[in-house]
Amino acid sequence: MAKAQAQAVADSVRGDNRPFALSHFEPAVLEDALRQMYLIRRFEEGAEESYMRGLVHGTMHLSIGQEASAVGICLPLTDADMITSTHRGHGHCIAKGAEVKRMFAEFFGKTTGYCKGRGGSMHIADVSKGNLGANGIVGGGIPIAVGAALSIRMQKRNDVVVSFFGDGANNEGAFHEALNIAAVWKLPVIFVCENNGYGMSTSTARSTAVPNVADRAAAYAMPGVIVDGNDLSAVAEASVAAVERARAGEGPSLIECKTYRHRGHSKSDRNRYRTKEEIEAWIARDPIGRFESQLVEYGIMTRDAVEALRENVEREIADGIEFAKASPMPLTQDVAMYVYTD
Repeated sequence: MAKAQAQAVADSVRGDNRPFALSHFEPAVLEDALRQMYLIRRFEEGAEESYMRGLVHGTMHLSIGQEASAVGICLPLTDADMITSTHRGHGHCIAKGAEVKRMFAEFFGKTTGYCKGRGGSMHIADVSKGNLGANGIVGGGIPIAVGAALSIRMQKRNDVVVSFFGDGANNEGAFHEALNIAAVWKLPVIFVCENNGYGMSTSTARSTAVPNVADRAAAYAMPGVIVDGNDLSAVAEASVAAVERARAGEGPSLIECKTYRHRGHSKSDRNRYRTKEEIEAWIARDPIGRFESQLVEYGIMTRDAVEALRENVEREIADGIEFAKASPMPLTQDVAMYVYTD
């Protein structure tokens, strides 16, 4: 009954000045978007807790605080559309439909993980959902996305490719080469820079000559759009426009999502290059709370529905960790399996 009432309220206010996402997508899609944002946050917090307990080895790069960017960009995508990701790519995986239990298993090095435990945090891929994989090389996924877009063009398909990358990648040669050839050939690719202000410990102000990464789009004759990366609706609006442009054969776009990571660069980051005041100011602009408030304010969800959603996510995370813990480890004699193609 509560869901029906929320639907009735949502229908009654259609056509007003609601945020873009709330008028463009159905309530069920918006509810799932909030669920994905919660799932990303709690997955990464669960992964962090598992790391501290010694269940995960190596390192990881958390995107806590950047959930709106991943979910908003992926909202208009289908399973046939593809993405390439980064070393900070857990949110992209989940936004593209990954199961958190298999992601946890991959973190734990178990055979039930997406890459049979061979990839770990920085190399999760799920081709069935169009996720061509995360990448530990800064900017490494950008030319891969262009190649996938060329493949789409040659096969005469109407799909698109999204390439996520961080602000540090915009000074890599691969970034400029990829944007140039994508523009020359008008390929169906959307370049998404998640600008969280720092490439490891170096701020963009110290590393990049232009004030905005999107300013560089003009050099490659494509639209360059800057959005508040902590506002899911603003991100989704930019993504919808870029995806429609790409599907129409008009070529690539560059979207810059201004956002912030609440944690350090990685688990080894002592985080001494940012002030407490800066971090707290960004946490106050948390994307999950902002989107949740919008859904309640405009009658898409009730507070009870939001709480129920949170509880469901908590159960899914707990079940995912238990699944990973109970999954088998790879056998030593199988060390070379699933590493190379046949």
